[in-house]
Amino acid sequence: MASTAVERRVADIEQRCRGGLDAAALRTEALSRLRRVVPADAVFFATVDPVTLLFTSVAADDPLGSATEPFLDNEFGRADVNKFSALARAADPVASLDQATRGDRSGSARYREIMAPLGLGDELRAALVTGHHCWGVLCLHREDSPAGFTAEELAIVRRIAPHLAAGLRQAVTAAPASDTAARPAGVGLILLDADLGLVSMSPEAEPWLADLPDSDQPRTGPLPVTVHAVAAGPVPSTVRIRGRSGQWMALHTTRVGPQIGVVVEPARPAELGAVLLSAHGLTDAQTRVAALVVRGRSTRELVEELHISANTVQEHLSAVFDKFGVRSRRELVAAVFADLAGFQ
Repeated sequence: MASTAVERRVADIEQRCRGGLDAAALRTEALSRLRRVVPADAVFFATVDPVTLLFTSVAADDPLGSATEPFLDNEFGRADVNKFSALARAADPVASLDQATRGDRSGSARYREIMAPLGLGDELRAALVTGHHCWGVLCLHREDSPAGFTAEELAIVRRIAPHLAAGLRQAVTAAPASDTAARPAGVGLILLDADLGLVSMSPEAEPWLADLPDSDQPRTGPLPVTVHAVAAGPVPSTVRIRGRSGQWMALHTTRVGPQIGVVVEPARPAELGAVLLSAHGLTDAQTRVAALVVRGRSTRELVEELHISANTVQEHLSAVFDKFGVRSRRELVAAVFADLAGFQ
């Protein structure tokens, strides 16, 4: 494809990422355009909680949907190349399977046990990172053949990835809230066995599941992939998700004997704080300082708790003030609580 055509299509994707779309619309519009410049036979896309990196919504083309359980086991329970959590921390968040295995795909358990049986070969993975936080992950697959993704195709995804991340971050803060009467309430409980199969579910859990962003995606069992992904991750853990209704929910995992319990309830302000601070583009260090300032800590207490100098505290605070558009601690606290009030 001529370079001018590629540039035009890449610029179009970048423009879509700045268009204020919600996460689902951004995924649909961006990926349909991306596949015109980086062809793929199957695509996996997930939004993630920037604090835990656990999936908060999932969309997967056939035949990927049929391999949900082994994929989650590989992603969260086994060592392999190009894990999303590793890419999110890497200097280069984009890599291909052929690149990571130096052309020997059989060196990856994911390829041997999942992709090859599905007829898939090389995969191109990207962590969607902006402002030092990951907001989503992307995986492009090709049919099993010697030809894999080229260096030029990796470069295109590398260019687009931060724009996609920024678009997802904007979607988190700008998603419209719907009528509160339509929002789920109460506390739901889901019990899963050791293989993540459904054992039981309380009636209160059903409205929460219907409110999950990927509740309308094809599934192979009674639960959305998001629930399986949360349960497949570290236990105990908590993931925050903004539902289709606009309400934030929290999914907490815990051990119940040999089973895994997933408790679903409205997210509390304290649980949303880190996510919303991250949405303003704060670094991890700035987030830690801002979170403590919101809790009323003094500079002296910040120095003692974070083991940094007073000058470093002030440097972080100045950066936080700039990103929030405020000039004082009082204004910062007011801005954060205004954010929280808008997300309930």
